[in-house]
Formats: sequence, C-alpha cells, structure tokens
Amino acid sequence: RSEINPNTKHLKVLDLRLSDAGIYTCEYDSHTVSISLHVFKLTISSDGHFLPNEVPELTVMQNSSHPLPDLKITLFNSSNNIVRPKVSQDKTHEKYKVMLKQLETTDSGTWICHVHSDSPLINQNISFDVKVLGFQHPALERKYATVNSTVILSWQLNFQQIKWKEGFTGQLNWKQQGSATAYELLDFNVTARGEQHETKKSRHFQFEIPESKPKSTIAMNLPKVRFDHSGQYQCQLAYNGKYVQSKTELVVMKVSANPVGPLPRGAEMTLICQVSSPLPSNAHLCWERVNGTQMDVKKSKQHEAKLEVNVSSAGLWNCHLIEDNDRKISLNYPVEEAPVWTSYVVIGAIIGGSVLVFGLACLCIINGISWQRRRQRAKRMAQARQYLLENKTCQCQQ
Repeated sequence: RSEINPNTKHLKVLDLRLSDAGIYTCEYDSHTVSISLHVFKLTISSDGHFLPNEVPELTVMQNSSHPLPDLKITLFNSSNNIVRPKVSQDKTHEKYKVMLKQLETTDSGTWICHVHSDSPLINQNISFDVKVLGFQHPALERKYATVNSTVILSWQLNFQQIKWKEGFTGQLNWKQQGSATAYELLDFNVTARGEQHETKKSRHFQFEIPESKPKSTIAMNLPKVRFDHSGQYQCQLAYNGKYVQSKTELVVMKVSANPVGPLPRGAEMTLICQVSSPLPSNAHLCWERVNGTQMDVKKSKQHEAKLEVNVSSAGLWNCHLIEDNDRKISLNYPVEEAPVWTSYVVIGAIIGGSVLVFGLACLCIINGISWQRRRQRAKRMAQARQYLLENKTCQCQQ
C-alpha cells in the first residue's frame, strides 16, 4: 500500500489506516530524518444515508506514536454554518462520539469536521457526505379545488439532487375527510439506477397518473373533482425499514341554491356555499354580488365551512375562498328571474291551491256534520229498539 517517488524520495501510503500511525525514518548516507504520522478516522452511521428526523452519529478516532492529545471538534454543515453537537470521549482520547441534531432534507451535502489541538498543534479538516432522502416540501400543504374542476396533486422527491444510489419504495394513500381508514391509490419504487416505476392500485377511485411530469415527481390527476374527493392525500417513502411521509389536504368547494330554478318575482332564494372541511383561522368564505354594493357582501365566521345568503332579486353571485387576503378559488351562481307568465302561473297556482284547500276543508266539515247526524239518528233508533224489547206487553187504555 505504499510507493516511493524515485526523484523526490516522497513516500506515498495508500488506503491509510489507523495502524499506519507512527514514526517514519528516512536514511540517506549519514543523514536521518524522522516524521511522526498522526492518523484520524471518521465514520458516520448508516453510511451517511438518512431519512428526515433521524439523528446521525459520528465517530472520530485517532492514533499516534505520542500520547494522544485532547481534541476539540467543531462541525460545519452543508451551508457552512457551525453545528454544536453533543461530544463524548473515552479516557484515552482515542475515540470521540459526536451526536448530531435531527436532520432535514436541506441538510444534505458535504459537511466538515474540524479537529483542533494546541499540543501538538493540529488543525485538520475531515469532509464527509450527508444524504437525506425526502421531499422538497415536506410540510402539510393545503390545496383548494372547486367541484368539476381539474386538479393535480404532486410530491417532488430529492433523490436525484442528492444522487441517491440506493433503491427505495413508496406509496400514495388517501383518507377521506372525517374517516380513519386509508386507501392505497398507487405504489412506486425507485431502483439503484434512479429508475422510477409506478403502479395503480385502486380501481374504485377515479384518477390518472400524468404521462408527462417532472423527474423525481409522484403525481396524480383528478380530471373532474367531486365533493367527496376531499380529504388527506399522503405520499410515503420507505427505506431500510424506516418511513417518511408528506401530506396534502384537498379542500373542495361547491355552491347550490334552495329552491333550485329561476326566482319568481317577490320570492326569495337561499344561496349556499360549502367547503368540505372547516377552514383554518386565516381563511374564510365570502358571498358577493357582481356589480353590487357593500350591502351585498357576506363573510363567514372563523372555522365556518358553510355560508348562506338570502337573495330576492336576479343577478350573478360569486363565492370566494380567501386565505390571508388572497383569493384561492371562486365559484359563481347566476340567479335568473322567472318569466312574467311563470310568476302568474305561480300566483295562479298558489290561489288555486288555496281555493282547493278551502273547498276540501269545507267538504270535510259538511261530511263531518252529516256523519255526526247519522250517528246520532242510529243511536236513537238503537235505544228505541232496546226499549221495545224490554217491554214486550202492550196495555190498552180502557
């Protein structure tokens, strides 16, 4: 594992090991030169491959022919910022254990371990790679959609950016709003060569896997969103028996009217705007009439998932979902005025219905009176018959 340059007489030691530490002597004629070799070895748990929230452990070992010095260890992360880990050592100063903090995907990159000693003077930088497999945006994301619209849900993975050379698997699950049961929609795997393969698992849930999408992306397309498509969509990665996941909550909006149909003159209609789950404190629903006044605006209360407004005239109404003063989605509902003849028909139907009800009521009263009279007459006849049966003899007056 060593070679000597014949011109410079330099000694080159390959694949350096801790046991290579010691004193090296070069003899030339009557000249003797000695050099002490101090060797450091750094190892990292899991070979530097982690999932988010894992805590890596570094081991720094040293070996020398002289008494081993007490080292001061400083870490610099991939952004060249100082990291203050928990460091412990054995009594001989031969082995140091360095515990890092929980990792995030942004911690991926080349780190520096700086080893320092005053006596002997040592200032040594040891570089090592940290790779954190995960999502570009791991936090819970909320996405809004309207009924019958098209929405694409996607998760960007980082395995190509960090040049991950290991295979891993994953799956996409869906849990309906208010349900504890999760349904598997698709599973995927990524090979050691970075090839990505996806398989559809659900036949009942109608969705599509986009044919063209960015690399390292898991995506699904809902071509016609339904109100019951709302819920939590969870993408999960699995590597070496460990898991990491990223969730997207889909909130769906719909609008309706009660009663449905054109608005007769003088009548009133209720417009209903509803979302599939309670809104966060920074979001609310708002009904407003197009080209209307400030009086034609109604806002929902905090966490309210349903907003109603009473309408007595024709016009176009919009329901907005607003988050932090930003309109996320909108749906409109055109209120049309019923034709005049329709109004007359409605009024006629109301009057005719009232007359019919009044006539039926009168008929019921008359029939009730007649029935009551017949009942009283039958009762009197029954009483007379009973009286005749009890008095069978008839006495004539003399």
